Amino acid sequence: MRLLLAAAGVALLACVALAQGDGPPAEPLPPGQRIDRLVVEKGNHRLLAYRNGALVREYPVGIGSGGLGPKRWEGDLHTPEGRYTIDRRHRSRAYLRFLHVSYPNREDRARYRQLRADGVVPEGAGIGSAIGIHGQPQMAPGLAGALGLNWTAGCIAVRDAAILDLYRAVVPDARLEITP
Repeated sequence: MRLLLAAAGVALLACVALAQGDGPPAEPLPPGQRIDRLVVEKGNHRLLAYRNGALVREYPVGIGSGGLGPKRWEGDLHTPEGRYTIDRRHRSRAYLRFLHVSYPNREDRARYRQLRADGVVPEGAGIGSAIGIHGQPQMAPGLAGALGLNWTAGCIAVRDAAILDLYRAVVPDARLEITP
């Protein structure tokens, strides 16, 4: 029975992804293409990549399963909102590639301090820090086909082809804006 339910869940995710028009990935970015600014529109489930103010590419994304609204504390499953940079990159055991986001920023820290003072933050929960843009989960690659759904723990997920493009093209300290 569990196997049947799991298979039905995977099939549903695939159908939703197809229905949302996530179609086949675009051609890879040309060699030498650079991206200096990223904008993630959480509500539209898309990432816009820019070079010198010109839109270079648009990618569908999955975001945190906590839904819309800013990240408040570690483990709340929300994707942050605000202005950040891509401050480092690495290969990951969990995902194909990982572009680290400079979360938390000054506004995130102020919000967290206020929530702690108000007694809203669960006991032992920190502000968090391991937020990034990444590819498919290596242990469940079909899940990344569900872009447009909120399934990450607070990160921004793209297809593996997209993270390979971004990993290669995003310049050090590229600007990142995450909007509701």
